[in-house]
Amino acid sequence: MTASFDLISQPWIPCLKRDGTAIELGLRDALAQAHELRELGGESPLVTAALHRLLLAILHRDFGPPDYDAWHVLWQAGRFDPGALDGYFAQWRERFDLFHPTRPFYQAADERVKRKSLTSLVHEVASGNNATLFDHHTDEGGLTLNPPQAARFLVAAQAFGLAGLSGLPQKFTDGSCARGIIFLVQGGTVFETLLLNLLRYDNDHPLPRRPDDRPAWEMADPFEGDRSIPRGYLDYLTWQNRRILLLPEATDDGVVIRQMTLAPGLRLGEGIPDPMKPYRRDEKRGLLPLRFNEDRALWRDSATLFQLDSVSAHAPRAFAWLAELVGEGYLPRGTRRTLALGMANDQAKVEFYRTEHLSLPLVYLRDQQLVNSLRDDVLGVAENVARQLWGAARTMATFVFAPQADSENARQPAPEDMNRLAAMWGVERRYWSRLEIPFRLALEELPLDREATLTKWQQTLKRTAWDAFKAAAEDVETDPRALKAAVNGRDQLAAGLAKVLPAQD
Repeated sequence: MTASFDLISQPWIPCLKRDGTAIELGLRDALAQAHELRELGGESPLVTAALHRLLLAILHRDFGPPDYDAWHVLWQAGRFDPGALDGYFAQWRERFDLFHPTRPFYQAADERVKRKSLTSLVHEVASGNNATLFDHHTDEGGLTLNPPQAARFLVAAQAFGLAGLSGLPQKFTDGSCARGIIFLVQGGTVFETLLLNLLRYDNDHPLPRRPDDRPAWEMADPFEGDRSIPRGYLDYLTWQNRRILLLPEATDDGVVIRQMTLAPGLRLGEGIPDPMKPYRRDEKRGLLPLRFNEDRALWRDSATLFQLDSVSAHAPRAFAWLAELVGEGYLPRGTRRTLALGMANDQAKVEFYRTEHLSLPLVYLRDQQLVNSLRDDVLGVAENVARQLWGAARTMATFVFAPQADSENARQPAPEDMNRLAAMWGVERRYWSRLEIPFRLALEELPLDREATLTKWQQTLKRTAWDAFKAAAEDVETDPRALKAAVNGRDQLAAGLAKVLPAQD
């Protein structure tokens, strides 16, 4: 069977128009009409991130930009030049055919492996030891995709593939996006979003570049030489982590894909920081990407995102680029929004996906003292209060188990029992869940009036901590024998708050 699906012209990229209408567009129209679109996305945060990276690779290839002035020309134009896009796509049209007989897009055959179900292509679907997240397909039942769906999951699989056994001497390795959080600065349209993330592209930025840097589809053989170091940013954005070959079938309803071949692809070398990720420096392990934590909202690590010149942390490169553009007068000051996309995984198992939106007041990117205040006086104090709250809950748990625990030579309960009971009360969870909105307000207000903002923030922390503790104490106080536990917990919390919130009455 001869199948064809032209990714340039055939609709496959999900978009929202400004009026909220959902449509799908091909690569050419998604870029040429970007100024008329509100946003683009996919079935999961992984697909959304991968689609943005694909479009950015095309834009970097077409437009650079090599410096501020070239970027500003693009920004002032208000749209991407359709003539430049048409010229590029005309040159490489065959390489954008999803089912091309010799060079299918983003794919490569491997004769060592047999056909298999598509379930291992899609993280959302149960496969092997990967638990079902949002779907109830299995390896035995299989999965059927149409060409637009297959194209989206193919792009995501190359970026977010996870390490694991392959049945071959070579193992699967992590894709470039598998660990950490991908950050995108958002604009009012897809055009603005893409351009705000279109970094300076020259011999040194965003990654060191060789003269032959290019996207995977332009290479004669992306896998030649079994290389591990990208030739530059374009190579990195389109890194072929897997050898995937989709196997189309003709049906009465059109072409579908049920099977593929899958084998390890390029192994990305260590120590190559992704320009879209924030990093923290660990004394022993070096730079580590910031990752989603099921029990920790991302805003609690906001200070890391503003660390442009710190030896202990690195913000996403787009944040530094925005700071430069504002400093050079190419963009006005104000507040942008960021989109954080990614997953949490344990080895080869996906635990959850997450999309978060965070405000990005640009003033923080050019004021290190302000960042320090956010880190120490806002987030740091909130963490200190949380520790005092946990200590008070643990004290209350101690006296629940052992009412005479403060007596000399009294038997103390087991630490694991106290921790388990304190965790059941959920005081920390209740505390942190009620601070996100106040924090967002503090983030905006801190640059305007530091003293008033910090006073208001401390008052919020004190009130929220007491509310969280009282909710737990109410359960304890239903038993007269446990009244002492609640009293001791209250006394400890009062003393702890007086220590970490000295400005409070």
